[in-house]
Amino acid sequence: MKLLQINGSARRVEQGALSTLLANELSVALLAARPGSRATVRDLALQPHPALDEAALGALFTPPEQRSPEQAARVTLDDLAIEDIQSADTVVLGVPMYNFGISSQLKNWIDAIARARVTFRYTEQGPEGLLTGKTVYAVLTRGGIHRDQPSDTIVPYLRAALGFLGMTDIRFIYAEGLALGPDAQARALAEARAEITRLAAEATAR
Repeated sequence: MKLLQINGSARRVEQGALSTLLANELSVALLAARPGSRATVRDLALQPHPALDEAALGALFTPPEQRSPEQAARVTLDDLAIEDIQSADTVVLGVPMYNFGISSQLKNWIDAIARARVTFRYTEQGPEGLLTGKTVYAVLTRGGIHRDQPSDTIVPYLRAALGFLGMTDIRFIYAEGLALGPDAQARALAEARAEITRLAAEATAR
């Protein structure tokens, strides 16, 4: 197994990033379940990916042989993110909820890996995702309770964005109510960890 972990929090785990904490625990459990596995960890709090702005779009739409050194360097950052996801068969995402959506750090990473004719393509039958054959685990942390509610825009977005790229096997691990007091937080973490244990056992059986 080749595991890629993407920590989408704006904070480090030492600063209280519970999505990163649980993503770390999930990755450890999955790696233990599949001896000989390898892991790559990208912490977007430590190394945030740049936004898809006008300069980045200009670089991407400039033919490679015509790019300036700055444009080439910018495209290389996206190339490396794409290489990460292409080589992985298991992906662990730390996904905190910020203002009812994913973090800008995680959105920038998704923008980086979504490239026409590389990770998806348009055909006469419609769009086709090229990042197939992967299992994605998304660790969702929220201060309130949003699961299966209209306020949860994250799960539909991840299903749509990742599914568009070919990643349709997505498992969600919820830790909700984290801001509702110590008892609620302890209960949410315990439930998330129980789900992590179950998913690791499932991975062992595959």
